[in-house]
Order: sequence, then C-alpha cells, then structure tokens
Amino acid sequence: MVKMYDFFVNDKPIKLKVEEERILLWVLRTELKLTGTKYGCGEGFCGACTVLVNNEPVRSCHFLMNETDGKKILTIDGLRKNGKLHPLQQAFVKHDALQCGYCTSGMILNAYGLLLKNPQPTRTEIIQEMEDNLCRCGSYNRIVDAIQTASREMKGGVK
Repeated sequence: MVKMYDFFVNDKPIKLKVEEERILLWVLRTELKLTGTKYGCGEGFCGACTVLVNNEPVRSCHFLMNETDGKKILTIDGLRKNGKLHPLQQAFVKHDALQCGYCTSGMILNAYGLLLKNPQPTRTEIIQEMEDNLCRCGSYNRIVDAIQTASREMKGGVK
C-alpha cells in the first residue's frame, strides 16, 4: 500500500509517498538521489548500506519505509557540513582507510554511531563494534586507526 511518510534525512524534512514495503536504501538512492549509501550484499550482512536512524546504525537494505515515519536518518551525504569533511571522514582519508571506497560510507556511519555512544572507545571496543562491517580490501587496521584518530581529534565529543 502507498503511504505518505514524514521523516528527516540529513536534517532536512522529507514528505514522501511510497510503498510501505519499499526499502529505505532504494528510497535514499532513487527518490532522494543520495547515492553515498551503497548496495552491497542486499542481505544485511556486509554493512555497506549502513545509515543512522535516530542515531543508531541500521542496514538500510533491510529497513522498510513503514519504520521511518518521524525518524531522523543520517547518511554519509549529510555528515559533511558547510562543505567541510567531518573529522571521521578526514581521518579515513589520512589513514588511507578507503582503498576501493565501496564499504567506506557504511564503515564511517557505523563508526559515527559508535562514537555517539562511546566517544573514547578502546581499540578492542572499536574492533568489536566494527566487526560486522565487511571490507573486501582488508583495510581493517587502517579503519580502526582512523576511528581512534577521529576520537582523539574530536576530543571525546561527536560533532
């Protein structure tokens, strides 16, 4: 059934009429033209499609539109502010933690969700939190280093 949804994407109010069973990933990429969120496995395992919904990382390939009403969604497209990369994005560049770049948006959003809950995670906590986001290039050590750097640069406060 088609329904009207009111929600926020990257701090912008959205009113959109779509099928209730439509998947958030495709709404972001097709209707809203926010292509930073990637389609990976389509099964919710790889994490390439990770976005934040009310500050919690979710797999957008399995998140139905009927769950979005009134929610705040953050995509990689909204992390940059006023044309400036977020410290987490800068750290990924600095540590070359984005070889092919396909998993990067999901990695960064999952890491951002971690830093919201735990602004100064240990290396072990980072590894545990990031474990379910897969990187085909094997950049895991650089990804963990980037998250640690961002945590320090942000001085324990997520911006």
